[in-house]
Formats: sequence, structure tokens, C-alpha cells
Amino acid sequence: MAEAALQDGIKTIVATPHMLNGVYRNTLETVRADVSALETALAVKGLLLRLFMGGDVHVAPGMVDAVHSGEAVTVNDGRRYLLLELPSQSIPPGIKEEIFQLQIHGITPILTHPERNPVIHHDLEGLRDMVAMGALVQVTAMSVTGDFGEVVEETSQKLLERRLVHIIASDAHSLKDRPPVLSRGVEAAARILGGLDEAERMVTAAPSAVLAGDPVEVPEPRPATSRSKWMKIRGRW
Repeated sequence: MAEAALQDGIKTIVATPHMLNGVYRNTLETVRADVSALETALAVKGLLLRLFMGGDVHVAPGMVDAVHSGEAVTVNDGRRYLLLELPSQSIPPGIKEEIFQLQIHGITPILTHPERNPVIHHDLEGLRDMVAMGALVQVTAMSVTGDFGEVVEETSQKLLERRLVHIIASDAHSLKDRPPVLSRGVEAAARILGGLDEAERMVTAAPSAVLAGDPVEVPEPRPATSRSKWMKIRGRW
């Protein structure tokens, strides 16, 4: 996977194992140790790939406490940005309170792959509200290219059109089915956005700022187009 990432032009990867989802018991210490071991293995192979630690943290009550206890790992262990994973089929009623609590403790949540959530498919305004609170949005490159199906692709397109996407990530899980590839997603996003520069910032400037713990420049969200409104109404019929 490291070789595939380098071939795609990727130079930096944040390792983001699942956390707090009731299945995997990853902690700050285990992630730190595993990232260090992988860095050593890559160096032996001569693979010049920069690695940083993080976690894809399933939203749960008490996110701030989970960060402080090491149960939830922030990006680069900087306690400035936290990848926050929504449930696959719902939006928890306490999500806005968790976002608020993270924010007042200096941690900006980055909502991961909301384009795959069926609630978001039918209600982009809910996600817009979370962005208005200061959350960032990260979509998966394979969502933009249609590899997760037509509905996810259409939702990704609407989010990009409305400037509700700030980062594009590979969300890589394997070499075959979920590879560490960004280029195709960036090209697809550029076609939607009408230019390559804006799409490339989502895989360069924005994630670089997150790694450094610096503010991320975000565009002003745009209102829904008449086409998007029509599609939403048609969906309710």
C-alpha cells in the first residue's frame, strides 16, 4: 500500500485506525507504537513516505474526555483536529453538543465520509449546520468517483458544489478494494468545482494545515442550486 501511495504521488499519510466503534480497541499508545514500527519497516525498504498518527474516532458521548484519556487520538497527537466518524445509518442527537464541546477545548472536528450517511443524502442542511459550527468535512476520493454507488457520488457532488467539502482523503483499507489513491478523486472533484486548484488544495494545503495544527482556510458555503432543490423534492416523491 505504501508503494501504491507513492506511485500515486502521495508523500504523507496519516494512519487513522478506527476508534470507539465497539470493535477495535486502539489507543494513543498502541497507535504510536504501530506507526513507529511501520516507519522503521518503510525505511528498511527505502520507501520515502512520511507517516503521522491519528484515528478515525466514532462519535460517542464525552469526546473531550476520550481525547484526554488517550482513547481517541487527534491528528498528529496535536489536540487541534480530530477525525470524527458518524454512524453509518444515522446522526446521533448529541452530535452538535459534542462538536461544541470539542471546539471550546480547542479541537476542531473533521467529519469523515458524511457523504455515505443516508441521513445526509436527504438533508444536506444538517451537515451545513455542523460546518457553520466550525466542523470541517472530509470526503473519500472513491465516493467522488462513484465507487461507492450513484447516491454517494451524487451527494459528494452536491457537497462539493455547495463548498461543504474541505479535505479529500483516500480512506484506504486495502490495496485491492480501498487503495491509497487520491489522483482520480481530485480529477473528479476538479470537474465539479470547475478548476484543479481548488480540488488540489483539498489534498495539499488543507491537510498540511491540519497536520501543523494551523487554521484551515474554508470557502463560504453556497446555497443549493435549483437542480439540487429539484432533485431533493423529487426524492421525497
